[in-house]
Parts: sequence; C-alpha cells; structure tokens
Amino acid sequence: MSLDGTYDDGNIFAKILRGEAPCAKVFEDGEVFAFMDVFPQSRGHTLVIPKHSVARNLMDEEPQVLQPLILGVQRVTRAVRAALNPDGIMVSQFNGAPAGQTIFHLHFHIIPRWEGVALGRHGEGGMADPAALKALAEQIAAQIA
Repeated sequence: MSLDGTYDDGNIFAKILRGEAPCAKVFEDGEVFAFMDVFPQSRGHTLVIPKHSVARNLMDEEPQVLQPLILGVQRVTRAVRAALNPDGIMVSQFNGAPAGQTIFHLHFHIIPRWEGVALGRHGEGGMADPAALKALAEQIAAQIA
C-alpha cells in the first residue's frame, strides 16, 4: 500500500481497539493503547497506537493526536527500560509498505536491544507464545509511572 489511501477499519489494530481481537495489553489511557507485538523482533517488542484515530500513517494524523501519542510512546519506552534493562531501545515508525509498514493504522514500535543479540525481521518472525507475551506485558505494565 502506498502513502495515500482510505483507512480500513477492519485492520487488526482497529479490531484490537474495539475488543474484537485479543492482545497482551501493556497500557491504556484516554488517548493511547500499548500492547505486545505478536511477531516480536526482540523480547519485549511493544506497540503504541492512538485510540481515537483513522490515520494510516504519521502524515495523516492530526497534531492534537500526536502530542499525547508521543508522550505515551515515551512513557511506555521508559517502562520497557525499567522492566527489561536492555542495552538500548529502538523506537520506530513506518509510513507506507515500501518503508516496511504492514498494518495501516498509525503505530510506533518500541524494540529493546541487547548487545550480541540479533534483531528479528519485521513482521517475519514466528508468532510469540500468548502466555509469554502476557507475562511480559504485566512486567512492563508494572513499571509504568
């Protein structure tokens, strides 16, 4: 999919927000929802999305949605750091299929990194064990200030 198009309210993130698809929830407030990536690139790979949005990518989003969203990304990133003690953390956001976007609902990836541990490929690894994701979500959630 290109950078332009119509929002598909049948995408998996929209279904998660409506409670139609399961997830391992990390954090939720009035504006932001964070949950574990089911195809993680590393242990603790977390996604953060806006709750009230039909933006496919960053350029489609309204400024009043971006402020609480990026603050939510920062809050969850700090919790990932506190919970998992990684050597580094990659925060990424893709716009359009050629850039690596696979779900066309604006979202940020929080990916913990450890020295000497290879990063999995985006969207191509095996599906994680739901029980392990739930345990990680609880561990990270416990660190949210």
